[in-house]
Amino acid sequence: MLRCLYISVFLLFSFPALSQQIYQQSLLLMGSSFTITVVDEDSVSANQHIHTAIQEIKRIEKVISSWDAKSETSRINQNAGIQPVQVSEELYRLIERCIAISKLTDGAFDITYASMDKIWKFDGSMTAMPDETTIEASVAKVGFQHIELNEQEHAVFLTQKGMKIGFGGIGKGYAADQAKALLIAAGVEAGIINASGDMNTWGEQPNGKDWEVGITNPFDKQKVYGTFPIHNNAVVTSGNYEKYVEFNGKRYTHIIDPRTGYPATGIISATVFAPKAELADALATSVFVMGIEVGLDRINQLPEIECILIDEQGKIHCSRGIQLTNL
Repeated sequence: MLRCLYISVFLLFSFPALSQQIYQQSLLLMGSSFTITVVDEDSVSANQHIHTAIQEIKRIEKVISSWDAKSETSRINQNAGIQPVQVSEELYRLIERCIAISKLTDGAFDITYASMDKIWKFDGSMTAMPDETTIEASVAKVGFQHIELNEQEHAVFLTQKGMKIGFGGIGKGYAADQAKALLIAAGVEAGIINASGDMNTWGEQPNGKDWEVGITNPFDKQKVYGTFPIHNNAVVTSGNYEKYVEFNGKRYTHIIDPRTGYPATGIISATVFAPKAELADALATSVFVMGIEVGLDRINQLPEIECILIDEQGKIHCSRGIQLTNL
């Protein structure tokens, strides 16, 4: 389930002369750009809280990293088809939730996407579409159904050799949720964790107004489709208008359907609003894969979840609870 996020959701700030102010720090974490925003009375306290969030995100990266050979995730992958691996309750529960989302999305979201052969290239080097046999073979080891969980032992077993799991479609959202929870526990009344566009907010701006996000036009990033107030909620956008290949007049995006091995078509941007960034992160990619009709239908069945989809012609499709405030 390959994906690359672009910042099609951005924040609109107000900076009043009040006792509490907005403090920010941007840095590279989990291979992506993170911006941590807190509302605080002074820079010393704000920097301490931001440091707390950074350390939490780094801790999570060590748990879910598939690049670190010593991580729990790597040990699961190394023992695929060999034996179950006992893991921390944190990772066990995360995998458990990932499987639940896979079932909810009929496999459009699947952490075993990491088992997929990389046959599609979106750097301009592809001159021909892979043949059907190659595409089918590329996802032979993909399938969340082949993850076995042992509740009593907190053990995870990938039943087929060569299988791998990866958290590229949910990891940053999970990290944003955990960092937010830590800051709330530390007494930070308001803030935002922005993980390369995977945003989780809480509280209000110093002027008492909700945080506000703008949805940009993927065809022209200088233009805005609309703005939304966002209160104690997460918003994630999946998609990239610039990364695609075209064969026989059909555009294929860089987001791959883990069930078929074919790139997603029809949608160029999917924005999902949800109570948690983890869920919004997973659903944004899932909706992209499921397509407009199925994706909207699925989102409309879920409480507290909304989405905005933009198709290849630039037409906007919204779930029932969305009302755009055009600029």
